[in-house]
Amino acid sequence: MIRVRSHDERGKTKLDWLDSSHTFSFGDYRDPEHMGFRSLRVINDDYVEPGKGFGSHSHRDMEIITLVLEGALEHKDSTGTSSVIRPGDVQRMSAGTGITHSEWNHSKTEEAHFLQIWIIPETPGLKPGYEQRSIPEETRRGRLVLLASRDGREGSVLIRQDAALFGARLDPGQSVVHAPAPGHNTWVHVARGAATLNGKPLVAGDGAAVSDEKRLTIAGAAPPKTAVLGRSAEAAAYPYADILVFDLA
Repeated sequence: MIRVRSHDERGKTKLDWLDSSHTFSFGDYRDPEHMGFRSLRVINDDYVEPGKGFGSHSHRDMEIITLVLEGALEHKDSTGTSSVIRPGDVQRMSAGTGITHSEWNHSKTEEAHFLQIWIIPETPGLKPGYEQRSIPEETRRGRLVLLASRDGREGSVLIRQDAALFGARLDPGQSVVHAPAPGHNTWVHVARGAATLNGKPLVAGDGAAVSDEKRLTIAGAAPPKTAVLGRSAEAAAYPYADILVFDLA
């Protein structure tokens, strides 16, 4: 079964420096029918104005993955880590027993566009930690590449949950196949461009909850001719599709 969550159904937070869309309930956006999917709790699609960002704030008991799509994001946290995250980097922050961090647009002139993903760890009260790896976007052309996993295999960042995150970049007509691990379900998110999932059309910002499907075929598609709303219209116009596939216990 495939259930599509459209880009224009997502929750919104709009400030003078932030334009954020929430696939699942987050902050002031509360929808009891969309509280997450399996251990996947948050997908926030954020646009941040130059020189602006999230001041110091705290998290606990969450595996937080950040993927920058455009621009650069400056990160500092209470473990002493300071870094800049750029397209092609995969950052994982384990909040564990508690971590404080800040995230700012690294540029004073250009907007930053990034995804922040939260996954609930399988065990609470773990030691906080940080990891950042470069997994160039070009390596994902025409294939699924592992970005995050329970054991950090294949150069992925390590997350403390029975879950895996894959990324692919697909030109129109290119396709990849994903077979969920036994007993797992899948969430597919389109970050940019347009695609089809087992024939179902998706555009930037769309997600799909997948259960009881043994084989998923994801194909890149031409930019849509039909109207796409809000920020997703810009992202849907890309000549390729950036796809995320979550394989979740």
